[in-house]
Amino acid sequence: MGKCPSMHHTLAPMPVFNHIGRYFMLLRTVFSRPERFSVYWKQIVFEIDKIGVQSLGIIGLLSAFMGAVICIQTAAQIESGWIPAYTIGFTVRQTTILEFSPTIMLVILAGKVGSNIASEIGTMRISEQIDAIEIMGVNSAGYLILPKVIAACAIMPFLVIISMFLGIGAGALIGIWANIVSYNNFELGLHLDFRPFQVVYALIKSFVFAFLLTTVSAYCGYYVKGGALEVGKASTQAVVYSVVLIMVFNVILTVMLLL
Repeated sequence: MGKCPSMHHTLAPMPVFNHIGRYFMLLRTVFSRPERFSVYWKQIVFEIDKIGVQSLGIIGLLSAFMGAVICIQTAAQIESGWIPAYTIGFTVRQTTILEFSPTIMLVILAGKVGSNIASEIGTMRISEQIDAIEIMGVNSAGYLILPKVIAACAIMPFLVIISMFLGIGAGALIGIWANIVSYNNFELGLHLDFRPFQVVYALIKSFVFAFLLTTVSAYCGYYVKGGALEVGKASTQAVVYSVVLIMVFNVILTVMLLL
């Protein structure tokens, strides 16, 4: 067995298939030897607050502004009069439900949540806290990562639903307030050709993306070696890998569920 080209940060020089294999081995460890649920309960509640509740502000702000912008941009494109005004409501609904709330919002959260998870676990690794946990006979991967995965997968669909309501609501408010579209026309567009499965599709995506976001970020932090510089690199890699995987699985899920 040859030595790894770099001893400072194990994520950088390894081939992609090594990363994939080690990632799945980590997942097996996380789910294979869980501790008692009572051990996790407080940590899960804490992570729900940290990952979900503390992200409500940025989600609300971005959703509202994005809904308003979609409404204004759509109105600007149909000024000719050939396209009916209810198209504005239809476009705001479709864009928000199908793509912005379940995908773009999770990409944004990858920068906030993903980097935080990677830096937190990475700091515990280089400060030997993880080694101390393992010495006590605790499954460190399960103890540190599983509560984050459960919390994210549980709370993200709710955040996506809130984002949908805020985005569509802001689009309606700006459209009516700025005299861009009437309430009746906007409402007609909201109801036009609406299929409830589109909401289910968005929630499935949010669940899968939440799982990817937390596990990939935890993987990047869990195998850090070195010092503070390597923790910073792992945090950056966590965001990059999470965003790339979210986009890849966005295409896969769309083909599987909508075609």
